[in-house]
Amino acid sequence: MAARCMLIRSGLTFRLQNQLVSRRPSVTPVREKKRWMKAYTYLMAKKLKLEGPPPPKPRWQQPNWDYHSEVHAFSSRLHENFSIELLKAAFINPCYVHAEQERRKQLGVDSETTALVLKDNFQLSEKGASFTKSFLTDWCRASFPSLPHEGVEGIVGHLISPSVVCYVARNLGIEDLTMSAEYPVADDVLGSTFMAVVGALEESSGAERAAFFLRDFLLTQLIGKDLFDMWTVMNPMGLLVEELTKRNLPLPEPRLIRSAGANTVLPLYFVGLYSDTKLLAQGPGETLVGAEEEAARVALRKLYGYTENRRPFDFSPPQLYQQTLLQSVTGN
Repeated sequence: MAARCMLIRSGLTFRLQNQLVSRRPSVTPVREKKRWMKAYTYLMAKKLKLEGPPPPKPRWQQPNWDYHSEVHAFSSRLHENFSIELLKAAFINPCYVHAEQERRKQLGVDSETTALVLKDNFQLSEKGASFTKSFLTDWCRASFPSLPHEGVEGIVGHLISPSVVCYVARNLGIEDLTMSAEYPVADDVLGSTFMAVVGALEESSGAERAAFFLRDFLLTQLIGKDLFDMWTVMNPMGLLVEELTKRNLPLPEPRLIRSAGANTVLPLYFVGLYSDTKLLAQGPGETLVGAEEEAARVALRKLYGYTENRRPFDFSPPQLYQQTLLQSVTGN
């Protein structure tokens, strides 16, 4: 009987021990941060402050990069039929070829081996720049026939300026494919590369596709731009007098229409320009001279057809435009 009680007691003790063990946490608690992490983070922050951020690396020096596939993807992404050999040549700048030859000479490679069988984009860049300027000039003259030669030059100069061309080139991904001696790529090198891409497209698909390319990506930068932000006119009233004289119209006569706060720090004047009792334009200004000049600019915009409420530019494809025109005529 005593032995049976001992067995029952030992069994209960074993079950109790198993229950206690099962209730213990299975994961050992650890610290959220290691002890050496604070000192390491402090040293890395101090090193970054002393040495500065690391220099940026071009995309072709980073992992998972296939240049040939990226060139093909560039052509497919823009829906253009480029010649791959011409497109590759358009991305190779003369500075890259020269820097690569110098690097090979410093490595002790002989002159015959040092020579690179690479064709730079100098000729393509010149051809693309000439085509771009001629196309933009013709487009501006056709879109704004009343605009004088100086105004056309101002618009074209704005569109082919380094800031606009580099902005378009970076958003198209041309900077990542540009083979240059320095990185980040300089604005002049990036601009010549963009013009070389235009030249390569003209040779590959013809002038019509190159014109559509410039229309879609470069001419769209005119949206929201004022005429006199691109064309600097020092004497708008004198220019307005010349334009009205050419059209055999009476000379403008400025008149004060209304004013507010003339005796305050922030006065406001509205001046209207009349030509033979006909209101040409009106403009505001903090002074009478400033309001008169602004009214002259408004009148010039009306004469040149470059007003804010003008008809929007038509950037649709030719087939879509003809189809839309046909539907509007037939009423279907």
